Amino acid sequence: MHLIDYAIFVVYMLVMLGVGVYFFNKNKTAEDFYVSGRNMNSWHIGLSVVATDVGGGFSIGLGGLGFTMGISGSWMLFTGLLGAWLSAVFLIPKVSALGHKYKFFTFPQIFDHFYNAKVALLAGIISAIGYLGFTSSQVLAGAKLASATIEGLNLQTALIVMGLIAVIYTAIGGLKAVIYTDTIQWLVLIGGLVFIGIPVAYNAVGGYEAIKTTLAPEYLSLTNVKWYQILNWSITIIPIWFVGMTLYQRIYASKGEKEAKKAWLIAGVFEWPIMAFMGVILGMLAKVAANKGMFDGITDAANMDSEMGLPILLATILPVGLMGLMLSSYFSAILSTADSCLMAASGNIVTDIIAKFSKKELSHKKELRLSQLVTLIVGLLAILIASQMQNVLELMLYSYAFMVSGLFVPVIGALFWKKSHPTAAFWSMLFGGATTILLIVTENKLPLDLKLPEHLDANLYGISISLILFVTISLYHHNKKERQNGIQTN
Repeated sequence: MHLIDYAIFVVYMLVMLGVGVYFFNKNKTAEDFYVSGRNMNSWHIGLSVVATDVGGGFSIGLGGLGFTMGISGSWMLFTGLLGAWLSAVFLIPKVSALGHKYKFFTFPQIFDHFYNAKVALLAGIISAIGYLGFTSSQVLAGAKLASATIEGLNLQTALIVMGLIAVIYTAIGGLKAVIYTDTIQWLVLIGGLVFIGIPVAYNAVGGYEAIKTTLAPEYLSLTNVKWYQILNWSITIIPIWFVGMTLYQRIYASKGEKEAKKAWLIAGVFEWPIMAFMGVILGMLAKVAANKGMFDGITDAANMDSEMGLPILLATILPVGLMGLMLSSYFSAILSTADSCLMAASGNIVTDIIAKFSKKELSHKKELRLSQLVTLIVGLLAILIASQMQNVLELMLYSYAFMVSGLFVPVIGALFWKKSHPTAAFWSMLFGGATTILLIVTENKLPLDLKLPEHLDANLYGISISLILFVTISLYHHNKKERQNGIQTN
């Protein structure tokens, strides 16, 4: 990159840190830090939601899907649209009222309200672990982008630099800093894609004719996807809209139910088709460039890391000045997700875990400082985990799957099934999440006769186990209570 590009990028990063510093003095309590005073409007919330959900991991991950399968990769974010709209209709009317009435900060507090403290504690642990992994995926996405575009910067150094920037402004600024930076970051990203990335890449590879002659026909088809791929995306991504701590924080931060529902509708439309097609189209253009031999030192496009195609394309085609702007755009996406996930993990640890074991109530100031310290520590741990991983999309989906398989069934039961029981919630969470993790960890270690069908996601089995246990144990306790009531009546 040229010195001008570095200057643009550094100025952008300083602005993001400046937002964090500005809100550092605005935060007086943990309520300010975690739910930004509960007075945010729908557009800020909606853009923050889509920036968080699509963010850097999906931006880089969608580029990888476009590189390997073409525009059909956009169906992954169609499941995000469905999830957003379903939760707007069914979840927000129940959760918004509860959040404002009882001053909730986190998602697991819903479990404490409907079940008990032990169930809420387990939910907090599962959510914190999941968002720790998700934060790591965003840091890894940023490091991949930086190492591919900045000459002489290796992946490990990029991890440390990118991670520290996200961790510092999140730890000092809280959710309001996150939401406002998310709005800025999303606008920068969408502007960068529409006015710089796509048009410059399209012209650089030779336009539509070059795309048709270079790529296989299925790359331009929306049917180049297997049914089980859509199923796997659906069972992982749609439920996250019902268990995502980042989403509950934004419901609580909205002025009310009406504002939150409008925000979710805005987020759904921007997820699909807008962001979905932009991401995969850039990935396709990267594949065209790789096949045409436009990448220095890369002669075998088929065997290169598909997620590196997009960053290398940008580094190859963008002129001085535009490279700095486009790099800032993608880092915007990455930071917008990393900061929110970091806030989620921190909120779970402070509110749902530490507070359960604290013998005395902390003052507002001490609780705020503890929240900031935990956010910093979680961020550093996320950087360490990211240094051990290779694939952004894989790490994201693993984190999603762990949370969904443990938390989805109990939260649906709490909100919509009167027979739900705390014991059922606890064991379904424990075995659902554990099943998914066990299947993921042992995926390549099981003998052939014990392996699961390759096309089915481990999360499907985790949710199934969770559902069976939840329904069975709930019905057992419900019937037992009815029998006892019957005996007492007689």
